[in-house]
Amino acid sequence: MTDPQKRFDAIVKALKENNQRLTPQRLAIVRILAHSDGHPNVEEIYEALRGDFPTMSLATVYRNVILLKSLGEVLELGFPDGGNRYDGNKPYPHPHVICVRCKKIIDPDLATLKDMTTEVAEETGFRILTHRLDFFGICLECMEKER
Repeated sequence: MTDPQKRFDAIVKALKENNQRLTPQRLAIVRILAHSDGHPNVEEIYEALRGDFPTMSLATVYRNVILLKSLGEVLELGFPDGGNRYDGNKPYPHPHVICVRCKKIIDPDLATLKDMTTEVAEETGFRILTHRLDFFGICLECMEKER
């Protein structure tokens, strides 16, 4: 995980550079995304902020997350069930390990990913623009619950 405060500052800088207002709600959403290592969905962000911003709507959170995504400051992880999750701490393509039971997402550090991307490009002749590499399994906590 990168330094959450540095990510927060970088996202705020991107917002300023794109002439976006720094409302208290927007800054709170940015803070959650920059500090989260759990890849929250929009509903989880909304629930975390409802107490501080009781008049804020779920649509406000959606709009802000989409804005941050359009600025390249949030990585969206889409899933077949329609449940998108968001990574504001590492907004660039990187691998994920996803528990099929509890939906926990972990970011493993894979030093060989750059080599794999190069190998795929060389084998296919493609210029790779982005990638997504997900591993699905059962996390340690869920396996412990089974025992």
